[in-house]
Amino acid sequence: MFAFAAFLAFVASQAPAQSASFEIAQHGHTVGTASFRFIATPHGYDSSSLVRVAMQGLDYNLSKTERLSSANELTHVLLSATVNGEAVTAVCKPDSAQLLLNISASGKSTTTRLASHAAAVFLPDFDPGALETLLTLAVEHNNRDLWAVLPKNAGSIEPVQLATYPDQQGTLDGKTVTVHHLVATVAGARTELFSGPENQLLQAELPQEGFALVRKGFVLKPSARPEAPAG
Repeated sequence: MFAFAAFLAFVASQAPAQSASFEIAQHGHTVGTASFRFIATPHGYDSSSLVRVAMQGLDYNLSKTERLSSANELTHVLLSATVNGEAVTAVCKPDSAQLLLNISASGKSTTTRLASHAAAVFLPDFDPGALETLLTLAVEHNNRDLWAVLPKNAGSIEPVQLATYPDQQGTLDGKTVTVHHLVATVAGARTELFSGPENQLLQAELPQEGFALVRKGFVLKPSARPEAPAG
């Protein structure tokens, strides 16, 4: 057992970290930046996300650290954010057969127990790491039985409906790539997701009006949006 554990630790130490940086735009104008980083561990993955938006009416900073199992299941999340000067913290982790979500904001603390689902992603606003995890879970679960933990108000868990659209084209660091197109609907809000051949997040058209996350070095070629999902 010791030798096997040592082997797992060695494999994790050799696995390259995955990271990406994004621009946050509103109606085509850059208003912030975001990034994520995933590191393999002997038990799964450690991930982190950073978000910064600075514009009239919105001053938003987010820092999230997360532990995931080897199956990308949520095991612990710590979020710290400021929204227009107001501090928000959230901690989410499994507790028996449920998820325990603690949120502190506006001088108040709430504790909410949520139904636990294997394919659940912790989904704060503007977080590219959460969307990257969602894409991974979608592949692993054939786009089915996906859930999103929304850390707003007292918190909730909502089903994620995914629709697949025809592929598009784009360039990444000057090289032509095939771009997969999905639309995720969570609690009635739509997020358009564009991913690359390796399932990496390239762009997201967010539910917030006019906002988009665009991976640095990526350009989506103009094309008409399909009217109906493929297949």
